[in-house]
Amino acid sequence: MNGSHWTITAALMGLLALAGDPAGTPAATVLLAHSPVALQKDSIPDPGLEALKVYISADLEGVSGGVSRMQFGSDGQEWERFRRIMTEEVNAAAGAAFAAGATEVVVSDSHGTGHNLVVEDLHPDVELIRSWPRRLIMMEGIDETFDAAIFIGYHASEGTPEAIAAHTMSGGQIFDLRINGISVPEGGFNAAIAGHFGVPVVMVSGDQNAAGELRELVGDVEEAVVKVALGNRAARTMHPSRSNAIIAESTTAALNRLGDFQPYTPWEDSGSRAGAVTLEIVFKSETDAEILSYLAEVERVDGSTIRYEADSILDASGFLAVTIHHNRF
Repeated sequence: MNGSHWTITAALMGLLALAGDPAGTPAATVLLAHSPVALQKDSIPDPGLEALKVYISADLEGVSGGVSRMQFGSDGQEWERFRRIMTEEVNAAAGAAFAAGATEVVVSDSHGTGHNLVVEDLHPDVELIRSWPRRLIMMEGIDETFDAAIFIGYHASEGTPEAIAAHTMSGGQIFDLRINGISVPEGGFNAAIAGHFGVPVVMVSGDQNAAGELRELVGDVEEAVVKVALGNRAARTMHPSRSNAIIAESTTAALNRLGDFQPYTPWEDSGSRAGAVTLEIVFKSETDAEILSYLAEVERVDGSTIRYEADSILDASGFLAVTIHHNRF
């Protein structure tokens, strides 16, 4: 982590020491025990790993304290503050990954404009992917050389009750995404892209529903629940310094048990040809479905739904990228 982070965290811990926790333990002591500093000292890299590469896909809706467009939109009153909170959460994961033995960490800025993470405040050893368009959307840059994928600041899918800013890929356009008949949130679609390259998702942070949805699809990933959603625009949340500590702890735990995770490959049990993906998109507007159905390779299933037969999840991602990006430039 960068020096400014540790200065801020040290100051916060000094204030927390005055507060304590319900059990009577000083809050700074509790935080320090789970802080990235403590984790760096305690982490023991797997001696069997010659090189550990970690991919981080970062969204904003799932970060600590974020509840509405005031924080999530670049025109929002609090966006500047929350892009820094997003940056700190990414740093918490990246710092823990390096401490656990990572030799390379690549971060994808995957929210909104793709210009959210504060470049100069990022961990100096990460490489950053930002802006659009990208064929692999939120997972651009991942390949078979990575050992693990981590999702920071993620949210639940469109229609999920009691989930902050629930939507799927494009909140204004898409109601549902299905891979071979399986409805997937953004995390599920992105996990499938990682799975194409044999890379497992090992940790996710966000509200309780973002974590729960992903675990149902891909298995027992580590989770860092940094807020509890009370609705679509309200949550019980925690101080960012505590969120950072939880994210670092969960990242360390995940990377110390890499052998427990499997890549997410929903096409393997579907009976389709190897790697092939049937992508269905349910739009909020019948017009979107109609226009895309003009393409010869697209089938219109019903008024709002189209079906695209893709050679792979990468092909499906390219089609989805065209769908959500074509009118943004």
